[in-house]
Amino acid sequence: MFTTPAFAQAAGSAGDTGGMLMSLLPFLLIFIIMYFLILRPQQKKVKEHAEMVKNIRRGDTIITSGGLVGKVTKVIDDDTVEFEVAEGIRARQMRQMITGVRAKGEPLSDRADNGKAAKPGKDAKGKETEAKDAEAKDDSATK
Repeated sequence: MFTTPAFAQAAGSAGDTGGMLMSLLPFLLIFIIMYFLILRPQQKKVKEHAEMVKNIRRGDTIITSGGLVGKVTKVIDDDTVEFEVAEGIRARQMRQMITGVRAKGEPLSDRADNGKAAKPGKDAKGKETEAKDAEAKDDSATK
């Protein structure tokens, strides 16, 4: 009498491997989603940063993690570069602490007017607007 229910329960649980797979399926799906949304892009970003830092040459303009912008004057070794912040002021920086590299001769800003305000009588591109002013004066004189 006591052994009959125990044998019945043991026989039913031995064939229940599909239920265990179905209970692990949500965890497996979450891991796959995390890999493609978080881990893989981060690995790609780390690889791009390592490639960028490896290709630093003398004359490149760099941006450090502290916000300093300077021109590389000397590549000391695989881990260190020397860059010039201002004339005569040089600093050494670990390559891994460089956040950005600009190619030689790349402008600091993308603004068309380079930060200069347009002068009166000239438009933003520096062209003379005297002809337009003369036409405006003629129109006002005729009215």
